[in-house]
Amino acid sequence: MTRDDIAQAVIDIINDILPEGDCDGINPDERLRDQLDLDSMDFLDIVMELRKQYKVEVPEEDYPELASLTSCVNYLEPKMKDI
Repeated sequence: MTRDDIAQAVIDIINDILPEGDCDGINPDERLRDQLDLDSMDFLDIVMELRKQYKVEVPEEDYPELASLTSCVNYLEPKMKDI
């Protein structure tokens, strides 16, 4: 997957979890939790969907790596390059 594909995958997951969330105008460098009012359960749902849809394991100690869309892509790129 390309970086754009990964970013779109994360956005699609967020849109499924928060249909009222507006991912069109998000700043890729700002914290997703702040922009979209994600709570801890929403965040865990994102992690679970990454595992379910893409077989990507994100250990709890790596959760801070998923703070912004840019950091998500940076973290997920090596894990999703062969998908």
